[in-house]
Amino acid sequence: MARNRGRHAAQRAATTATGHRRRGGLRSTRYRRGLGGTAIAAVVMAALTASQAPGVELGGDHDDGRSGAASDRTPGDDSYETELPPLESPHPPGASEPGAGGESGIPASVLAAYKKAAKSLASRTPGCGLRWELLAGIGKVESGHARGGAVDKEGTTLRPILGPVLNGQGFANIKDTDGGRWDSDADYDRAVGPMQFIPSTWDRWGADGNGDGRKDPNNIHDAALAAGDYLCAGGRDLSTGADLDRAILSYNNSSDYLRTVLAWYEFYRKGTHAVPDRDLSVLPTAPGLGESGGGPDRGSPERGGKGSGKGGGSHDKPSKPNRPGNGGGNEGGGGHDEPAPEPTKPHAIKRVGADNLTAVAGEKFAARPAVKVVTSKGKAVKGVKVRFDISGKTEATFQGGGKSATVSTNADGVATAPALSAGGRTGSFTVNATAPGKDLGKVGFTASVTAPKADTLARTSDVVLEAAKNTKFEQAVEVKATRKGKAVANTTLTATFGQDAEAGPYFGKNEQGEPIRSLTDLKTDANGVVKLPDLFADDQPGTYTLTLKADGGATLEVKFTIKG
Repeated sequence: MARNRGRHAAQRAATTATGHRRRGGLRSTRYRRGLGGTAIAAVVMAALTASQAPGVELGGDHDDGRSGAASDRTPGDDSYETELPPLESPHPPGASEPGAGGESGIPASVLAAYKKAAKSLASRTPGCGLRWELLAGIGKVESGHARGGAVDKEGTTLRPILGPVLNGQGFANIKDTDGGRWDSDADYDRAVGPMQFIPSTWDRWGADGNGDGRKDPNNIHDAALAAGDYLCAGGRDLSTGADLDRAILSYNNSSDYLRTVLAWYEFYRKGTHAVPDRDLSVLPTAPGLGESGGGPDRGSPERGGKGSGKGGGSHDKPSKPNRPGNGGGNEGGGGHDEPAPEPTKPHAIKRVGADNLTAVAGEKFAARPAVKVVTSKGKAVKGVKVRFDISGKTEATFQGGGKSATVSTNADGVATAPALSAGGRTGSFTVNATAPGKDLGKVGFTASVTAPKADTLARTSDVVLEAAKNTKFEQAVEVKATRKGKAVANTTLTATFGQDAEAGPYFGKNEQGEPIRSLTDLKTDANGVVKLPDLFADDQPGTYTLTLKADGGATLEVKFTIKG
């Protein structure tokens, strides 16, 4: 964020949603943004200070002749915007007031970017609870909504918004990290764009909010999404006051900054509307602001909307940068000693468990495809929607009969597909897992459906099988193959009295006149039944065992008796 010259004019919180103190007793109908005189602004802010924050001094530069409207000074110079919203609830302009609406209006392109970023974060990190009004509050304070919407049709600022040269002279000392790519300075870094990121921070948290394949801190869509990612970092729940404060302070470690952002946050939550983007013919100018040759004494302080140091609000000494690896967890010099939060945006989708799935036709797969969504640091991401799609010529379906299913990741970042039914057709297919709307890659699972294997063989009759010597067994022998109680059709069986058997029942004789006591390639019919050929008794009385074995391992022993 930017560095504030002096202290914030009003020490009071402005959001009831998070339990902060409201402005009390000041309902002056005379206080309007249109009344921008220094005297009025000073009186109102002094009253606010006296009634809500005893002992807080007014900043030394509040009587510099500025009007009360934020648009009267170009954001991003040597202080972040300390202007508070009006006391009256916002009302959108009437039809007869095109472009009117006071401070409750937000430039259309910028408003769209805030809302789009919040919607994206609601899908990717639903537990964060980020509201677009928070991005609007920060964007208002950071750059006056990209200088009042001075952006092109893609959302990129028409002229760079640059902070001061971070050369240690009144600000933090950050040697160049981007070769001047973003800030046009190959010696030192400068904060860049409508949400004010230092280049090293952008390198870590940059996002592509408009889907053009680029991550540009000068683009309001990219910058708003990256800011949202940062505010949600570390598993924060911004619907709670403590996490909301912590997130804002991590953006700029200043109590003045916190109060200002919270004031605008509540103000925008009460109502806002889109106003036209700034007239391009009247773009504001300021020495050293937005110009590659700007001097080090102008612009915002060290800041990095993400994990890098922001100018410390009312601090008058150089602030300590909060770059990755520096520790600090905040963007204003000093303060928090905890490490900067890790990014929480999804980075990749990975396989969990085996990638080869098998099942028998007509049954369900025992295993289910599962993937894990992780951040760039390998940490699990909850609430990401993962879509599983069945591809290939198959009768396989997910539970419920569909070929596709969408599941959200759990607290461990894992999404598990619904149960898969194999269908009746054998063969192979693929299940692909992707995260719709996110470039996380694809994970494929190979699956195969095999023919059923009998787990049980049983005779269809319990008639005793007996025959006299040298006669035929009169009773027909039928065997049924089943799997889990269901008939298994067209499965193969073998039947043998023993490979070396030289006496007992036999299945006819071969061309050489030798008894056949083993059979292979017996096939069950559609009902899973196979009928054995006629059996004959030789002249050797006794009891003999016929062993039947099905493809898959099921066996059955049948007793035959030759009476003497």
